Amino acid sequence: MKKNNPLAETLFDVVLGFDMETDIGSFTPFYEGVKKGTPPLLKILKKHDAPSTFYWTGHAAENNPEMLMRVQKDGHETGCHGLFHETLGDALFPLPNNWPILPSEVEGRLTIATNIIKKITGKKPVSFRCPRLWGSTTVVNVLEKLGYISDASFPLYFYQSPFMPYHPSSKDWTKPGKMNIVEIPNFCDLTMESNDPYNRDRDQWPLFRTKSAKYLMKKVDGYIEYVRSKGYRPVVCFYLHPWEFYEMPQGAMDFGECSVKPLDFIVKNCGEKALKEFDILCGLLKEKKGRFITAGAFAQSFTAKA
Repeated sequence: MKKNNPLAETLFDVVLGFDMETDIGSFTPFYEGVKKGTPPLLKILKKHDAPSTFYWTGHAAENNPEMLMRVQKDGHETGCHGLFHETLGDALFPLPNNWPILPSEVEGRLTIATNIIKKITGKKPVSFRCPRLWGSTTVVNVLEKLGYISDASFPLYFYQSPFMPYHPSSKDWTKPGKMNIVEIPNFCDLTMESNDPYNRDRDQWPLFRTKSAKYLMKKVDGYIEYVRSKGYRPVVCFYLHPWEFYEMPQGAMDFGECSVKPLDFIVKNCGEKALKEFDILCGLLKEKKGRFITAGAFAQSFTAKA
């Protein structure tokens, strides 16, 4: 009797990645999202049997070790998101007071972050994602040296290709090459006409909560159709954050020397609305016969087939 092939029963792969960082990215020093947004998120993932990758900054891991271990105990992969939520790679568009760190500093910071996570979990992380998806050739070369097998930093909305996972070139991370690490692009709408100089309106984030899960699913469907038309099995990689699943402050936040007010869409519908829509999104992905897989597990299977 032939055994069923689980891969044959699914039509595409889903890599859910959660960037474990301070609330609202770099806009606050707080971890309310990690502490209070993660537990209800884990319930949804368990409901849908959706193994995911949680990318921790070294600082987030060091300050929330119990939550890190709780996430790992639930069967999810522990990845790395740098030391702090800082610009490690090539800046795609200008942000005030947020200069990229020097290329010569990348290895030191990623080594420290990797060691922090290893000390807490007893296991070295092998999957990585840059804050803001701002990666670089320097970053992937350092990751390869440190033994990482997957990097989910590639912002497809900006570069627009390659649209499928690939082994990058050591000389240009945006091009296929012969490195061992697997680059997993974060999906976007490749069919629409962009009205933004950086193509940000093509991006997936944060449509699931600012619009709806069904709205985002239309983008997923379009991406799947586009990839299939090229003869490939689609890999739909998402990037989300725990702070999206806990209500964030609205309006300006005072930090003594300055006030910070993120644009409204950044914090819109964080909390219960986001949890509800994410639950719906996971259900829709399953209905479409998506296979939930961690970044590390996907990289291993991708490399084995190469």
